[in-house]
This record gives sequence, structure tokens and C-alpha cells, in this order.
Amino acid sequence: MKVTINKCTARGSISAPPSKSMAHRYLICGALSQGSVIENIDYSDDILATLNSLANLGAEVEVTGNTVKTGRLLESKETLGTLNCNESGSTLRFLIPLCLLFDREITLTGTKRLFERSMDIYKQICDEQDIKFLLTENSLTVKGRLKAGTYNVRGDVSSQFISGLMFALSTLEGDSKINITSKIESGSYIDMTVNALADFGVEIIRDDDNTILIKGNQTCKPQKISVEGDYSNAAFFDAFNNIGGCVEVTGLRNDTRQGDSVYRKYFKELKNGTPTVDISDCPDLAPVLMALAAANNGVKLTGTHRLKIKESDRGTVMAEELNKFGCNVNVYENEITVNKCNLRAPTQVLCGHNDHRIVMALSILLTVTGGTIDGAQAVNKSLPDFFKRLSLLGVESEVEQQ
Repeated sequence: MKVTINKCTARGSISAPPSKSMAHRYLICGALSQGSVIENIDYSDDILATLNSLANLGAEVEVTGNTVKTGRLLESKETLGTLNCNESGSTLRFLIPLCLLFDREITLTGTKRLFERSMDIYKQICDEQDIKFLLTENSLTVKGRLKAGTYNVRGDVSSQFISGLMFALSTLEGDSKINITSKIESGSYIDMTVNALADFGVEIIRDDDNTILIKGNQTCKPQKISVEGDYSNAAFFDAFNNIGGCVEVTGLRNDTRQGDSVYRKYFKELKNGTPTVDISDCPDLAPVLMALAAANNGVKLTGTHRLKIKESDRGTVMAEELNKFGCNVNVYENEITVNKCNLRAPTQVLCGHNDHRIVMALSILLTVTGGTIDGAQAVNKSLPDFFKRLSLLGVESEVEQQ
């Protein structure tokens, strides 16, 4: 899908979309309960991957509008089919430990890009516990039963491994402990999982920053709960205020545990100078920060090494696309510098690189210059109605289906 965006100024008020990160967590907690109602669900490709995979794993799932009723996963006697995780890292890494609660052969599938992401932490655990772990370029087959105990897990690969273990270990008979053996990156996402489980009555204790205590024999209690607004996607709308727009974003909790809420602080710094910003705890903000830096005063991003393993190599592809606006970007192993530039209208069609956050970041800049993005359908991964939402803010775009 190609989208052409005309030069314009975004104005208006818009409600933040539901948090994709919390929706994943609430849907899993609901499935582990005897029956829960999860409200304010946005059916992006990633959320559909989790929802359909839970159903195929054996959970009861009933969808009505933006509400999902789900539960009784642990009572499931058989898997209804393979679990298609599509390109959702959260779905894959959260559900693998749950698959190891049933001691039956289960296959998880997805895109080749998804399975290029590291799975070494789970492979090591399965090898140590003599659990089948058969990995191909686009699937994983597991069979075995996870055991309670002590787990030593690196914290600098992805917090998703730690979250996945917390969901499963809390259901086992014995107590467990997770020792995080390296620097924690995206630690706020661990806090989000702890809070989500707490909302369903499951207690996880952070003994210290690197030690997580998980009491066994816990059960998620039935809840009726609503997903909070998403800071990660709200950032793309709030960004217009840094390039001459006037947009009010509503529906965000001030007491959130979402690490990407830090974008408000970083946006001010970008407007007022050329800051150095550590994104090791909020890597998903990299594309929008790079876009705004190009439109403002530049930036130095540190803690960028994990951008290589996202839906695209985000640092490299953003540098490639910003170059089409006349911007000079330097990408290093763990650092990216966006130099101050005078934006010009791209003479080439921009590429979305099959990455929702790249498409959304480039869309912001095109309201300044005008231009076209190819591969814009990537927004379906997290925010299918992104361009409809832009139209509510007066952003004119023409969509060409291919």
C-alpha cells in the first residue's frame, strides 16, 4: 500500500489508542483465569496473533466489539492447532513458557524475520530441563513440562523472556526465582508484567532490581478490566506539537508503568537543544525521536544496539529514509547521531521497511514536506486505523492499494 501525504499542519484532539503492551498481558492473564472480561481492545495484527494463539492453545475466547471474554486456558485438554504468532515478538516469547505447562507437542509459527530474533534464553532453559526445542527458520516446536526453580536469565536481550516466565512460573506447584544476570534493558516492561499480574491477584516480588521471586500455586482471579491508553503510539500524535502542529492527546494515565511515557521529556529536550538520549529502556521510541530530531536540532541516541533486532534494523533504515529528506545520520554499534538539517521534500518514494514505527515516523515528517511512503500497510501491526486517525487531525493523505 502506498500513501501520499500532503504538506499540512495537524490540529485537533485525539484519544490515545489502547496500549498494545498491556493488552497482550491482560489477555494472557484473562486466559489464565476462570473467566475474565478485557475491554478497550484494538485488534492490531499483533493483538490478533496473541488472541488467536490463546484460542488455539485451548483458551475460551469470545469477541464482542472491543471487548474480549477469555479464560480457562489451564483446563485445556488439547491444542486446537498451531499458534501463528505472525510477526509479534510479544506473542511468541510470552506464550512459549505457557506451552510448557501442558507436556504436549505444540508448534508456534511466524514470519522468518520473527524467528531471526534471539531465542537462546529459552533454548538454554529447555536444554537444561530436557524439553524438546526444535527451531526452524519460521517455526518452533516444543514438548515438555516447565519446572519450578531458580532461573538465571540475561536482562540485556529482551525483557519478554522474563515476562513470559513470570506468567507460567506463577501457576506451578513450587516457588521460583529469576536472577537477572546482566544489565536490564526495557526494565519498565517487566514492571508492566508485574502490575498486570497484580491486577489479576498474582503477587510477584521484586526482591531487588535483579531478583524476582515468584510464589507457586497462584491463580489469576477473574476480572473485568480495561486496557489503558498507549504512550508508545500516542507519541506519534504528540510529535506534531514539535513541528508546528497543535494536537491534544487524551486518555493517557499519569500513573502509568509504561516506559515510553518518557517521550514527553525527550520531546521537550529535542525542541530546546541537541540532547543525548539513552533509549535502552525505550527502544521503540527511536524512530519518532530520530524523525523529530531531523525536524528540530538533531540528537545523539545511546543504547541503540537492540534496534537491529526489531521488525527492521531501525537505526539503519531510518538513516536511509532520513537521507531522502536531506538529513545526515551516523549509525554506530550502540549510538546514533542525527545531525541538524533543513528538511527538503523527498524526490524518491520512501520505504516503510515492513515496520509500523518506521511508517508512522516518516508520516510525521511528510506533513512538513509532502511525499509518498510505499509499504504503509505495516501500520496494521500495531495501529490499523493510523491514517484514519491522522485524517481526524486534518492530515490529508491518498491511499493507493497494490
